[in-house]
Amino acid sequence: MASLTDRRWIFVGGALALAAGFLAAVVVGGLGHNSPQAPPASRGGLMVQTGRDDDIKLDPRRPLRCFVGGQLIGELPLAECARRNGVAAGALDVGLDPSGALAGANGETTQITPLAPAQSPAAELPPARVAQAQSAPAGPADLAGPEPASCWRYAGARWNVLSRPMSLGACIQSLYDGQCERPGAAAYGRWGSRTLRLVTGRIEVSSDNRTFAPLVEQGPGCSVPTS
Repeated sequence: MASLTDRRWIFVGGALALAAGFLAAVVVGGLGHNSPQAPPASRGGLMVQTGRDDDIKLDPRRPLRCFVGGQLIGELPLAECARRNGVAAGALDVGLDPSGALAGANGETTQITPLAPAQSPAAELPPARVAQAQSAPAGPADLAGPEPASCWRYAGARWNVLSRPMSLGACIQSLYDGQCERPGAAAYGRWGSRTLRLVTGRIEVSSDNRTFAPLVEQGPGCSVPTS
């Protein structure tokens, strides 16, 4: 009789051990399956990306403030604004006007700041440094700053990142040295989290992609000072 009782306890104990092991395997497997992967930016390596994230997100029927020949002609669907400007919808320069509203035009002007590239250059910096870069305006002392960042050129309605991170001074040298702009036109770039803009005779900078302040005056022959 005692032997039978012992066998029953052994059976019950074994069943409980199997159930506990099965439950632990399910929990561990579920956690491993649902845990998100680290974002690509945190895994290191240079990511080169061109184009706009909004190339596929902007609905051709979506209305925006449309500029033709530098003049606002009203709010039109993207496709119609492109037609009025004589270009395909994908070739229209789309960005923000000084009021922060979505706008489109053919060619780079001071009236429209291009939308930031899809890959945020600010992701290269530590969070505290990103907040500092976004809140503090750049000045001449930043031109040889110790922390390099991605340098981007905007042309043909697309962003193109240069081959390697660099200082702000090296970025504006690469983008604008020897380049002259006529009144009303502009050439845009990005350094880290800041937007750069070349207008007639000077380079300007913005930390919010809307409000620009003078950064560097161009020299003879539209040259850019090295420091």
